[in-house]
Amino acid sequence: MDLRIFTEPQQGASYDTLLSVAKATEDLGFDAFFRSDHYLRMGGGDPLPGPTDAWITLAGLARETKRIRLGTLMTAATFRLPGVLAIQVAQVDAMSGGRVEIGLGAGWFEDEHTAYGIPFPKDKFDRLEEQLAIVTGLWETPEGKTFDFAGTHYRLTDSPALPKPVQRPRPPVLIGGHGPTRTPRLAARFADEFNLPFTSTADTATMFGRVRDAMAEAGRAPDSMVFSNALVVCVGRDEAEVARRAEAIGRAPEELRENGLAGTPSEVVDKIGRYAEVGATRVYLQVLDLSDLDHLELIAAEVMRQLD
Repeated sequence: MDLRIFTEPQQGASYDTLLSVAKATEDLGFDAFFRSDHYLRMGGGDPLPGPTDAWITLAGLARETKRIRLGTLMTAATFRLPGVLAIQVAQVDAMSGGRVEIGLGAGWFEDEHTAYGIPFPKDKFDRLEEQLAIVTGLWETPEGKTFDFAGTHYRLTDSPALPKPVQRPRPPVLIGGHGPTRTPRLAARFADEFNLPFTSTADTATMFGRVRDAMAEAGRAPDSMVFSNALVVCVGRDEAEVARRAEAIGRAPEELRENGLAGTPSEVVDKIGRYAEVGATRVYLQVLDLSDLDHLELIAAEVMRQLD
């Protein structure tokens, strides 16, 4: 089971804070550092220091880390034109020596769009499908050839389809979500990994099954997809430490045990095992208190060790 660290910087984190967490992620042996792609805090609380851009952050971390994978859960298709996004991700992939992955989603948080003047179209899912086709198509076009695309929302003519990412034919693409029909079909067509955020084991089993069915219909091998979950994490050596960490993120221990990975290391290992039983081979640990690096040390020492 791969354990990856997943952060939500829009809730309040500077680049320096993210760098500290990414370096701890690498030093402690976790597989990857991922971040959300949002420009506005969700819920109440202090809005400072304000948002950081996902791909600018990952570009910086690409030069400051050596081993860990770097990526997004999920880049919002509403934020960037697909041709520009393909260039940005390919460049960060080169800066990292081939360690980048991209989760790409439709975008959903309307308030951050109105706050920063970003259009929020109604037909977001259709645009996402075209973006996936363009980004992957640009990367997979052979050098010396051009790429054309004529869609409803985007048109590309005689694109040189450059630069190419270091990873060939392209960096891994993640698709996620709970949509019962179109999401599995998109995953079967474009994704290297299917991710379910904040979902029970029962619902995970159902959704993973839908994706496997879509893969079979598309003629894809069943072992050609990574299946993963993203879950908030809150681990303590004892109940007092669990309660302290839960209070720091404004959550109740009982709710976190029900909906996330919370409790003692043994409790968390057992619950991760239940996700493994329904097909997950990777878990993104959503860490909400980015100042608590001791939390990462505990997870590495007492949870990750038991999963090796």
